[in-house]
Amino acid sequence: MKFENIISDIGGFGKFQKMIVAISFMSRFTLPCHFLLNNFIAAVPAHHCRIATLDDGGAFGNLSLEDRLTVSIPLEEDGTRSSCRMFSKPQYQLLLNKSDVTQDPTSPCVDGWVYDNTTFKSTMTAEWDLVCDKRSRTRATATIFFIGVMFGALAFGILSDRFGRRIMLLTSYLSGMLFALTSAFATSFLMFAVLRFLTGLCMTGIVIVSAVLCVEWVDIEHRKLVGLIDSFSWTFGSICFVAFAYLVTDWRWLTISVTLPVILGIISWRWMPESARWLIANGKLEEAHLCLVKCAKMNGTETLFQSVQPETLSSIVVTEKKGRVYSYLDLMRTPKMRRLSLRTGVLWLSVAIAFYGITFNISGFGLNAYLTQLLYSSAEVPGKLSVYFLLDRIGRKRTQVGMLTMLTISLGINIVVPKEMATMRTVVAIIGKVFASGSFATTVLYCSELFPTVVRPYYVRPRLFQEETSTTPREGNQNGDKDNTFLGS
Repeated sequence: MKFENIISDIGGFGKFQKMIVAISFMSRFTLPCHFLLNNFIAAVPAHHCRIATLDDGGAFGNLSLEDRLTVSIPLEEDGTRSSCRMFSKPQYQLLLNKSDVTQDPTSPCVDGWVYDNTTFKSTMTAEWDLVCDKRSRTRATATIFFIGVMFGALAFGILSDRFGRRIMLLTSYLSGMLFALTSAFATSFLMFAVLRFLTGLCMTGIVIVSAVLCVEWVDIEHRKLVGLIDSFSWTFGSICFVAFAYLVTDWRWLTISVTLPVILGIISWRWMPESARWLIANGKLEEAHLCLVKCAKMNGTETLFQSVQPETLSSIVVTEKKGRVYSYLDLMRTPKMRRLSLRTGVLWLSVAIAFYGITFNISGFGLNAYLTQLLYSSAEVPGKLSVYFLLDRIGRKRTQVGMLTMLTISLGINIVVPKEMATMRTVVAIIGKVFASGSFATTVLYCSELFPTVVRPYYVRPRLFQEETSTTPREGNQNGDKDNTFLGS
């Protein structure tokens, strides 16, 4: 007896599965908010040196603010005021001729900075003066968060295989919310960086575990649809994030605002069932039978499941080598698997750099940051919808190659378009985001189908219990792709 047969008999995509997908969609809502949070909480507002130290008690105090800046702040080559340097003493001659080039020495800001609060009421950049020679720290916070995401993907993949999907999902909810809320009260950059690392590590579990639970409860025919719905939870969350960021311009309150929706996931967790696959694989046949009975009742197919008893489920066994423990080393053990791992690794790296590179560049074109973020997020909709219709018509490989080719062309065009044409560059970047999101969605599905069952959890996601003996990719890769290797291997 195969587990897929049982799932098909009791309803492969009935009310029970739709409930799981809905809970998963709700719980993943806050994830893109945290992935994109750095775009706004670490934004660098316009700033200049604080010039109070230049007040000599004479004429300086009688000048207007504009004139004080004129005599205190040197101009850059493009005619804008310097953000990081100031004159050692007031240059009153500039009041008569602002174009006069003074030879008076300048110095770094000695008394901090003054920030423009027009767009953002407060940012961590302004609060901790992460500008000029410390500006790299604002970019580092995003890197630190993604390092946490990387370690979280490794940790929760292993832990969910050992302790179960459901309990690790709750662990991810609680720990992720705790660290995220605590980061909003950080008193130093170092404290904030550590908490962002832990937030990324813990919240990644929500992505991994919820996705696996969805896939393990639906039949093969609907896995592509479920994958698409899961990916749209990211798109929906990133679009809603723009509204959060626009309405909440204080960085601490914004962090709190995008974290609190995790409470919805915690509340709905009580209705999230454990994976029957995982329960059977770990010998918990009674619990697996109860979950399957609940599924059949909700789907209205309990009459078809009456003949299946807990003892019957014992015939569903893991047919890979017994006693063999697979690990990340198995991805490199054989020449064929090495080629597959390295090529898909390069693919993941390329797609991720392009996708997040575009996503995080909301201020690089000189347009409104909120509008740019909204357009980037909305661009994911046509990209993902096109993938849904293309995958089974032209195949995974052709879809991926087409998406990557158009993405490359879009990025290439933006390289040669002059920076003065900000609107044109933004339009091209949005088109590129369409193909980047399509490529990302294809990569997720493609890699899950390319890898043999026993090593798939260590490359793509936590282990999906399989009863089939084959180590070839699933049926989903048979449409349009003649081989089960990648990019010509």
